[in-house]
Amino acid sequence: MSKIIIKNGTLVTSEKTFESDILISNGLIIKISESISENGAEIIDATGKYIFPGAIDAHVHFALPTPAGNSSDDFFTGSKAAVSGGTTTFIDFVTPQKGESLLDAFDKRLKEAENSIIDFGLHSSITEFTKTTLDEMLLCADEKGTPSFKTYLAYKGKNGVGIDDDDFLKVLDSAAKIGALVTVHAEQGDLINFLRQKYVSEGRTSPEYHPKSRPPEAEADAVNRAITFAKFTECPLYFVHVSTKQSLQLIAKAQQNGQKVFAETCPHYLVLDETVYNQKFEKSAPYVLSPPIRHKHHQKNIWKALTDNVIQVAATDHCPFNLKTQKELGRHDFTKIPNGAGSVEFRLSLLYTYGVLEGKISINQFVDMCSTQPAKIFGLYPKKGDLKSGFDADIVIWNPETTRILSASDQFQNCDSNIYEGISVKGSAETVIANGKVLFSNGKLFDETIRGKYIFRERMRF
Repeated sequence: MSKIIIKNGTLVTSEKTFESDILISNGLIIKISESISENGAEIIDATGKYIFPGAIDAHVHFALPTPAGNSSDDFFTGSKAAVSGGTTTFIDFVTPQKGESLLDAFDKRLKEAENSIIDFGLHSSITEFTKTTLDEMLLCADEKGTPSFKTYLAYKGKNGVGIDDDDFLKVLDSAAKIGALVTVHAEQGDLINFLRQKYVSEGRTSPEYHPKSRPPEAEADAVNRAITFAKFTECPLYFVHVSTKQSLQLIAKAQQNGQKVFAETCPHYLVLDETVYNQKFEKSAPYVLSPPIRHKHHQKNIWKALTDNVIQVAATDHCPFNLKTQKELGRHDFTKIPNGAGSVEFRLSLLYTYGVLEGKISINQFVDMCSTQPAKIFGLYPKKGDLKSGFDADIVIWNPETTRILSASDQFQNCDSNIYEGISVKGSAETVIANGKVLFSNGKLFDETIRGKYIFRERMRF
């Protein structure tokens, strides 16, 4: 395999910022030092550029099955969108149907993911707890490399993926026994179902009732319940897509009390507010996602939680649906609009522009929440998430001077809308290297035949 030397760049890790060269060979970072020279190596001049470890998105949904059809990005198009934005590894989900074993569902999902052009991992979702679930969780962790388990406290019902308190407690207790991490979609499903049915029965069916049916109290109640259950089962928790001030107060208190509680948020909660729902259907339907985009006063609290490390990870919950053929199904009933939107392509530019450049987070915190922390929390470290000798050569050369207006017209994600339409960003992934190969440079994907690999993750010890 050819050698690459990245010269004259400014390296940024979670801990420090410094000028150095990087030598890459055989898919790995071989050396980081000043003035590296190597016969026959390809030289990439990164003068005036930042060098970041490849970003890791710990929460995406490619080809997610729904009544409206699969989410519009499959593993091929989704991974293209990811790498174009500087993400070199992602973690998706195994979601078994009721009555299906976790192991069979894993094998099917792994087959679906073969077209990814970058490396990936999988979380396993628990949609019911049966007499075999504990054994299956142990096998998933030890034999399949999926030591993190997703639980949904919303989306309850006969065909839903949500679980009740009894099963949730069993999942937490089982995960604690085997040394696994439980990730939680924290929304109070019973309250949400009641409100959704109430609004529809009263003829209030437009997208503006989506956030009203999923109020901040529904998230905070579920967060509080999960923290309480985890305290008594001694299970580590990771809350996905946290969106409210109330939830963050509960999470911060649990962390201060010594509980192992991690949190994630997403770009749409940091740069958008609930006024996006006060538009006609074609404009508001793309923003139907869960939890919904909140009132602007929550943003300040989320940014502060990132600064204070109450939130450790910025992920995306990437799950786009086409407006014309999928979101359209809920034109006369917002509960039929498939929930989700795309962000994997835009995460770094949004956080850099509205976080780093506005002084809300440091550039080192930016790298930490987008690369290093997800690697450490989810068992990808010490191979990914940092710029060190021996790590995978997943590297982003970041141009801090480029500007762009985000638009569906020139995006890589496979969707006919963009929830960030018209938003201006500064800074972009100019060159993206994954496993030592240049996959993306100057707006173009180099080789669509390259395929990433499934990453077997060891059980974490918190």
